[in-house]
Amino acid sequence: MSRTAVTSLLALSALVLTACSSAGGSTGADAGPPRPGGTLRLGISSSPDCVDPQQAGTNASLNVGRQLVDSLTDQDPSTGEIRPWLAEKWESNADSTAFTFHLRDGATFSDNTPVDAAAVKTSFDAVKALGPKATLGSGYLAVYKGTTVVDPKTVKIEFSVPSAQFLQASSTMSLGILAPAAYRKTPDERCQGVGLIGSGPFVFESLKQNQEIVLAKRKGYGWGSSLFKHQGEAYLDKIAYKIVPEPGVRTGSLASAQLDAITDVQPVDEPQFTGNGFTEPTRPNPGIVFNLQANVTRGVLTDEKVRQAVLKGINRPEVTSTVLTPNYKAATSILGSATPFHADLSPLLAYDPAGATSLLESSGWVPGPDGIRTKNGQRLTAKVVFSLVFNQNKSVLELVQQQLRKIGFDLQIEQRTTAESVQITQSGNYEYLWYNTTRADPDILRNLFSTKANNRSKLTADNPVDAPLDAQSSTVDPAKRKPAAEEAQRAIIEHGYSAPVFELTQVLAHGPNAHGVGFEASSRLQLFDAWVSGS
Repeated sequence: MSRTAVTSLLALSALVLTACSSAGGSTGADAGPPRPGGTLRLGISSSPDCVDPQQAGTNASLNVGRQLVDSLTDQDPSTGEIRPWLAEKWESNADSTAFTFHLRDGATFSDNTPVDAAAVKTSFDAVKALGPKATLGSGYLAVYKGTTVVDPKTVKIEFSVPSAQFLQASSTMSLGILAPAAYRKTPDERCQGVGLIGSGPFVFESLKQNQEIVLAKRKGYGWGSSLFKHQGEAYLDKIAYKIVPEPGVRTGSLASAQLDAITDVQPVDEPQFTGNGFTEPTRPNPGIVFNLQANVTRGVLTDEKVRQAVLKGINRPEVTSTVLTPNYKAATSILGSATPFHADLSPLLAYDPAGATSLLESSGWVPGPDGIRTKNGQRLTAKVVFSLVFNQNKSVLELVQQQLRKIGFDLQIEQRTTAESVQITQSGNYEYLWYNTTRADPDILRNLFSTKANNRSKLTADNPVDAPLDAQSSTVDPAKRKPAAEEAQRAIIEHGYSAPVFELTQVLAHGPNAHGVGFEASSRLQLFDAWVSGS
């Protein structure tokens, strides 16, 4: 299918609600037109573990890496539409196993070598060769066969099985293009910025571990994404990422004008940056929402009625209004509302303790002396493993625990380190997993639920989700992909494979001198259009 056909269908599909907002503060109109120059002092919550976008996995790292590389395509945050960037146009074959990209003229890397077909091939081959070091890219290229240089401006990228998800993946910084010379350095060196040569609007300047990362404007840049608000060079001379882990120190530094903007504003701190010259840009993360994913082979979770009762026993609006803030949305599906082909399944996720009680009683679970139900001597209990990748995770789960006690279900909360949680996930030794995963494409469901992929719910081959997940993976045609993605979401909820709770939201704050700090489709920072004004 041609890119033109895909674009027109996407435009008709109303895939994603517009999901960016800001509250209070100085507007661009107040500050006048954008002006070049200056340094954006941006406070971030953790030290990036790697600034090479092809290896990065954390938000902190990706928020740096996005500014250093261009991608073949870009994705419109409002519609999910794939738009031109380094590639002017593209086509895919009928079963989405081959994608041909036609590159624009004039783009160069920061070593002044051209962004041509040979460079694209070298870059994709190198990402594949990184294996698990390519934290996100390895998944996008799991069935990558190779790249063929058709001519200096044309590349053909092929996969061994249908991979419709690759079109969206081509818009990510994880598959951003690096210069061939970059691969003369080791992956570890590139992680530290050594030899990290991209074609992006900024170049790496310096890194002081756990203190600061500085990027500088790429002089002569003139091949920005078609989604950028202006063309030519970036406005900012420099971006200084200041690592400030403590939320109170971060917010205090913004309030006292030691920083121009900060990421990861905590719910308790949001009110102080609403108005008073401050602005709070927000955007919900696309992909899988924070949820309890069930291992259907373990304990009481083998009983589908138990899993369905848990769905009905969670009061999602109470979670967002009590523990979080209005910036966070109650889940309406396993996919967040900013994800292309999100299906609004709110009726299936309505708080219904009476319905939960009916399901449990029909399955033989009766109240015990402490209020927790039992069946043939077995308590109605399951353990959830979680880590503090989001500061409010424990508070959210404690509230969910209280809610589920009301229907006689004992949710036991087990906090682990992030590394321990990863190990437990890989081992399969869990009942419930608590997590979210960001990706602006519904194929993330196939990655985590399909029996042909990670299969976190440990489903059997006769499950109802594999077929629609395979169907959405086999075509880039939205008219065919959308119903398949919706069918998969519905099956996941109806069978209780997951109990979605809330959508993670990125909450930024900036003072009156920072403008144009924006999000790309994966809710990571896009700073090409950012600028600073005088005090």
